[in-house]
Amino acid sequence: MTGRGAETGGGPVGPPTVLPADSGPLAGTSDADLLRAHVAGDRDAFAELFHRHRDRLWAVAVRTIGDREEAADALQDALLSAHRAAARFRGDSAVTTWLHRIVVNACLDRIRRRQAHPTVPLPDGNRSDDTGATGGVEPAAPAPDHDTALVVRQALAQLPTEQRAALVLVDVQGYPVAEVARILDVAEGTVKSRCARGRARLAVLLGHLRTGSVPAGETAGRATDHVGRRPGADRNVPGVTDGNPRPPEGVGSGPGRSRQRADQREDS
Repeated sequence: MTGRGAETGGGPVGPPTVLPADSGPLAGTSDADLLRAHVAGDRDAFAELFHRHRDRLWAVAVRTIGDREEAADALQDALLSAHRAAARFRGDSAVTTWLHRIVVNACLDRIRRRQAHPTVPLPDGNRSDDTGATGGVEPAAPAPDHDTALVVRQALAQLPTEQRAALVLVDVQGYPVAEVARILDVAEGTVKSRCARGRARLAVLLGHLRTGSVPAGETAGRATDHVGRRPGADRNVPGVTDGNPRPPEGVGSGPGRSRQRADQREDS
């Protein structure tokens, strides 16, 4: 079992990597049987279980936290917690529900710690700016919709943690409300109310996407100076002007006025 990409040579951050188990004898084994086999001492059972659900767990983590490094750490914390707590699994819910609950709780714990002790990230010379190399499975929008997806993710990050977790599971991941209630260990009505309040907040934060208007705070970035250049533009490139001003009514150019005087002299 290896950690995130930053710990293995500074590559792109992705979900924790678990070496896949032999696909032969374990491929058709149920989740509950895999967990029981792990408790009984089967070394490959838990790796197979996590490998089976890795992508969806990573999607929940990265969308709940909104930061790939934090999501990778939270998912690894959850993986270790599930590995150690497998013997205490009571079987009163699906194994996947139990795993999602551990992942969501790990994410919420990290969010609360981050809010209590905010930090300023230092520049990382090893981090790649190439968003195409994800290093792990993350739901990605097509290139033309990348900006919209980024805005939606930023809006989700502004929601209270409980509302964000409920919305990610119900609206983004598509889990039924009843299952989300079991994952979050709350009543179904609580999940519905959190989703409703979260959607109302998102409607305000993302209203400009529906109308096509520019959100407040971004108009300043589109302002231009007196010669039509945007802030930060190359000063050596001429700006776009409004064209030559129209001459005042009744005032012609120099050659036109001379021609008019010459015509008047000929008439006289």
